[in-house]
Amino acid sequence: MKAIAYRAFGPARDVLRLVEMDSAPPGPGEVVVDLSLSGVNPSDVKARAGARAGVTELPFPEIVPHSDGAGVISAVGAGVPGERIGERVWIWNGQWRRPFGTAAQQITLPADQAAALPEGISMETGACLGIPGMTAAHCVFAAGDVAGRTVLVQGGAGTVGFLAVQLARWGGARVIATARGAGIDRVRTAGADAVLDYAAPDLAARILAANDGAPVDRIVEVEFGLNAATDAEVIAENGRICAYGSARDMTPALPFYPLMFKAVTLELALVYILTPAQRLAAQMRLADALVAGALSCPVDAVFDLPDCAAAHEAVEAGGRSGAVLLRTA
Repeated sequence: MKAIAYRAFGPARDVLRLVEMDSAPPGPGEVVVDLSLSGVNPSDVKARAGARAGVTELPFPEIVPHSDGAGVISAVGAGVPGERIGERVWIWNGQWRRPFGTAAQQITLPADQAAALPEGISMETGACLGIPGMTAAHCVFAAGDVAGRTVLVQGGAGTVGFLAVQLARWGGARVIATARGAGIDRVRTAGADAVLDYAAPDLAARILAANDGAPVDRIVEVEFGLNAATDAEVIAENGRICAYGSARDMTPALPFYPLMFKAVTLELALVYILTPAQRLAAQMRLADALVAGALSCPVDAVFDLPDCAAAHEAVEAGGRSGAVLLRTA
């Protein structure tokens, strides 16, 4: 099969190579998926560049990147029902703690990491569900239903934030989101009740005003370090902050007492190591929202497999209005 691989950290055009390799046969409990599309996420780009915190050496001699993807099961190993052959699926954790991810024509992996794609849902959408979709679903619903509550999504124009706004709205929440520039209109289209400029000097006051003066019940947070003080000011007693990023301030000062005296729950969410129960709950939320027609996963660009370096560069450039995908079939 054809695949993209790298054997050293570095710039995309220097290290990513189109190669031929054998596809691994399925072992017990495994499936082979003929991939149609691979999702390119910021974490994939950082891993290839050697920019992930605490990682100084390549974890495997050769790596096929990317954790997300979508395709069709073509073979199953012992213990996997044969009727799964031909099933349309989406992939999660394709390259997490494994050398060979989804930037290839096929992937062999444990059967539970190939989740059924609901009927009528496109492969493009399926390739967006692994990291961004699961992160959004978990952050919105980790503490249960949101109907009748107020959810603040910090960074609603980002890939995860855009999905989180839609999921919270579908779940029956009042949704306040932050964005800037063209992202403000984009987030409004996702269904936010109010969209505020995240650079406003009086952001906390604006958030409270948008919620009729009341604090918010839950916060989905993309930049915890930058927003910790604001979050502490606007979160309700017994509220919950689910933070999945803090790239601009990786060693934040925690406003401990403002959070403690509201008995706030702070969760640092890492989608790769969700518990089985958490992952199943997020998968079910995503499936239900997709079937209900309540979740749109916009795609910014699709590149052919040999153009993987350009796909990585598109993610690195930022300013996207949707996912970047790699056509693998």
